[in-house]
Amino acid sequence: MRAVTWHGKRDVRVDTVADPEVREPTDVIVEITSSGICGSDLHLYEVMGPFMTPGDILGHEPMGLVVEVGGAVTEVKPGDRVVVPFNISCGTCHMCGEGLQSQCETTQVREYGMGASLFGYTKLYGQVPGGQAEYLRVPFGNTLPIKVPHGPPDSRFVYLSDVLPTAWQAVEYAAVPKDGTVAVLGLGLGPIGDMCTRVALQRGAGRVIGVDLVPERLERARRNGVEVYDLREHKDDLAEAIRESTGRRGPDSVIDAVGMEAHGSTAAKLAQQVTGLLPDALSRPLMQKAGVDRLEALHLAIDLVRRGGTISLVGVYGGMADPLPMLTLFDKQVQLRMGQANVRNWVDEIMPLLTEDDPLGVDGFATHEVPLVSAPQAYEAFQKKQHSAVKILLKP
Repeated sequence: MRAVTWHGKRDVRVDTVADPEVREPTDVIVEITSSGICGSDLHLYEVMGPFMTPGDILGHEPMGLVVEVGGAVTEVKPGDRVVVPFNISCGTCHMCGEGLQSQCETTQVREYGMGASLFGYTKLYGQVPGGQAEYLRVPFGNTLPIKVPHGPPDSRFVYLSDVLPTAWQAVEYAAVPKDGTVAVLGLGLGPIGDMCTRVALQRGAGRVIGVDLVPERLERARRNGVEVYDLREHKDDLAEAIRESTGRRGPDSVIDAVGMEAHGSTAAKLAQQVTGLLPDALSRPLMQKAGVDRLEALHLAIDLVRRGGTISLVGVYGGMADPLPMLTLFDKQVQLRMGQANVRNWVDEIMPLLTEDDPLGVDGFATHEVPLVSAPQAYEAFQKKQHSAVKILLKP
């Protein structure tokens, strides 16, 4: 089969690799019909090389048709249409029972002290072949795949793999009061940030503020009723401008939807780049311990949120030793929630919104749908924010 594979920094290719096979009685083989490129994939494209191996199959936002099932699979059958969550969870352990599928005790990567395994995402998360491919082996066939109806286009359901539950959890964790104000910060109107604004409005936020510096993203959010701030125009006074618009109090809730993709610290950016030049034995500890992330968005969130407010951290940070202004967090009595989305936990709440009325605008959410063979060009365009690329779907 053909699959998108990693070969080095900014070097992804479409290779011919072995077809996946049923290994366990609960395995399912899915023929992929759509698979998204995620902002988190850009971390692999740029700085996570120390935890990658050439030939690793990328992608964690797939959906498709079941073509083969193991002997113990009873919940899906060949011909069923399914979405595959990005976290690989058994559905039966204690953590899954608590709705914390991202911490699944069956698939935790204990070698690195990490949570549940992920499709297509580095040794830190199990190095499991991903879904930017023609076929995907999916374990836990009775509990992991999300069965969806035939008929509507893939764009109606594919975002259940990651974008929708991640945005839903981000807004849930942000604890936005009814008719309250939430700000989505950083380079914040990419796929996840954009969907966060839509979910927040759908769930009753009175004001949604979005921050970005890409004109197409700002306009896209503005059309959906978001108050937007252009980082290019508010380079030095963004916090002051937003605070002034909220009666000097600050937003009730702030979502950092950026993480390592934030624009800001030149030194931190250089440190990220250096890790890609060092031997793995040196660069892995640096990525894990040195705190090389760009924290401007998170520091801005801490500065901006009102006293007693909530920060929801959904952007992915890679370092483990980043300094935080703990006194400010304590003094302002800020609540801080974060974590990988627990995909399966939110599906039942989201599914009723994937109706003919399409209140979240999922049918038009993708800016580009391209053949799988065009993945290298699609990654480059997404990374460089070319051609108005916000969300790209690959079509095997």
